Amino acid sequence: MAIPLMILMAGPYRSGTDGDPARIQANVDAMTQAALALHRLGHLPVMGEWFALPLIEAAVADGTPLVEADEAIFHPVAEQLLARCDACLRIGGPSDGADRMVATARRLGKAVFTDLAEVPAP
Repeated sequence: MAIPLMILMAGPYRSGTDGDPARIQANVDAMTQAALALHRLGHLPVMGEWFALPLIEAAVADGTPLVEADEAIFHPVAEQLLARCDACLRIGGPSDGADRMVATARRLGKAVFTDLAEVPAP
């Protein structure tokens, strides 16, 4: 039996939302549901948002402008997290950020899945 994988969820966050908080939340919800499905398969799902968003919020509260905090934290944290993961699962529609995570995963030699059905059982 294989060991469980730690898998980064890569999907749209702000893409396609025009900044609408409800649509951003819908994107987060879609990634969270896919993460739950991975967990139910026996893997450890992670989302960069789980790590980056609280840091961005703290940086803004500390006086850093939102755009600056987002640029310094959002994708860099996800890339650091991805370096610790075994694989990446790309979900959802168009997203430059999610595509960046897939490219990073491939550059790091990580497995990239584009469908939950591709993820091997542990």
